[in-house]
Parts: sequence; structure tokens; C-alpha cells
Amino acid sequence: MVPLKLAPRGRRLSVLCLGAHADDIEIGCGGTILTLLAQYPGSRVHWVVCSAPGRRGGEARRSARRFLRAAGTADVQLHEFRDGFFPHEGAAIKETFEALKPVRPDVIFTHHERDRHQDHRVVCELTWNTFRDHLILEYEIPKYDGDLGSPNLFVSLPSRVRRRKLAILNACFASQRSKRWFSNATFEGLMRLRGVECAAAEGYAEGFHVRKLVLTA
Repeated sequence: MVPLKLAPRGRRLSVLCLGAHADDIEIGCGGTILTLLAQYPGSRVHWVVCSAPGRRGGEARRSARRFLRAAGTADVQLHEFRDGFFPHEGAAIKETFEALKPVRPDVIFTHHERDRHQDHRVVCELTWNTFRDHLILEYEIPKYDGDLGSPNLFVSLPSRVRRRKLAILNACFASQRSKRWFSNATFEGLMRLRGVECAAAEGYAEGFHVRKLVLTA
């Protein structure tokens, strides 16, 4: 495979991360964010979580702070839309997305369009409604529904990045530890599988779905 880079090393990027719930961004693309900020220090990151009420909001803010330490500027937006009801709150959530249009990001991270969680699908749909001429990478979330697909873009993760991602998830999301899917084994297993699929140098990677990618000479 031919490796591609978003920009010359050292350039500052504008990155938009979109998640339905607290911990979605971290699980889906946390390692990639850490990797990008190491390659493009001082980049501007907009981190938007649609449902992070109460305790979950505190967890999300602490996690974002740790993931974005290397960012030049970090705009963290936490909203409190009702978990599980996004299809019925579409108009209000769309207003939140409309307010993001001035961001003009170089790359956007959002949920996968075929994710079976209704909230995740709404976020993906509104991402494409709002940003029609941008590089959009759709991340994956492991869950009971068994909706993982076949990613067509991979980001190889150094071991230190993989370990840091797992450490932040464990340290910041105490409310999720009782859930059977929230474990290092789950997250590490998926990263290992994606690492095998892309022959990652250190064996681990995150996978993304890309609908449209334009190459220029």
C-alpha cells in the first residue's frame, strides 16, 4: 500500500471530531488524534459531543483535555441531547451542526453511516449534510449489534499511542467500566485486527470508512 499524508509534516491542521456520546470519539479515533497531533503539533481541534449530560459531561471534558494536550487550540463543545432519541431531536441537533460551518476543517472524524445505533447514524448523516466538500473519515465503534464492516483507510498506531489511548479511556470513563464491552480487551482486539489488515509496523491500527477521496498530482 502507498502511504498518504494529510499535509507536509509540521503544518498546522484544522480537525473536527464529532461524536454522539461521551467516549465515542476516543474509542473510534482517539489513537489517530494522538498521532496527528504528534505529527502536526499546534493544530486546531474542534471536539463536539452531542450527548454528555451530568457526570458523562465531566468525563468527556477530562478525556478531551488529555487527548488534546498537543493541540494549539482546542474548542470542546459538550451538548446534552437525550441519549437514544437523536432521530426525534433532529432539528435541534441540526442547528448545532449548522453552527459548525465556519470551522472549515481539513479533516472530519464522525460515525460510520452503517452503524446500527440510531444516534450514531444521525450524527453521520448530519455531518455529510453540513460538510459536502471535505475529507470525512467515518470511524467504528464495537458493540453488541455486530455492525463492524471493512474499513478502507487505516492509521497505524505506535505502541505508545495505543497504550495512551487505553490509559485515558480507563482513567476518564469510570461510569462505563461496568459494561461488558468496555474493556481493554475489546479496544485492543479491534486495533490489533485493523493492524493485521494494514500490516501496521507495530501491529495495531484504527480503521476508517472513506466515501470519497480526491488525489492530486
